[in-house]
Amino acid sequence: MRIHITSVFVDDQEKALRFYTEVLGFVKKHDVPVGDTDRWLTVVSPEDPDGTELLLEPSGHPAVGPYRTALVQDGIPVTSFAVDDVAAEYERLRGLGVTFTQEPLEMGPVTTAVLDDTCGNLIQLVHGA
Repeated sequence: MRIHITSVFVDDQEKALRFYTEVLGFVKKHDVPVGDTDRWLTVVSPEDPDGTELLLEPSGHPAVGPYRTALVQDGIPVTSFAVDDVAAEYERLRGLGVTFTQEPLEMGPVTTAVLDDTCGNLIQLVHGA
């Protein structure tokens, strides 16, 4: 069994696509209209274009708002992305105007940082075990 697709709920799919591709560096994989306004919109790592897809899922379901609000208020990232160097990625992204809620933090064999994806989510960057 493998993870094929995972998702993050986003307020605005077009804004999310710009952030996840132009800022974070992912590549658009699928963009299929679903209904009048929504899309099946996925991105992948350019390093693994046939790997796990991230679905930029519309946040219209009534349960999404309270769920995301609670996570953000408690500082809990909705997902985690692996990077080769958290400090370098932190500096690169800050240079692009990305807001971080946690600067790089070493926790034993793992280093993490947490950013705001501008679409309603906190995302963790991680390197290590």
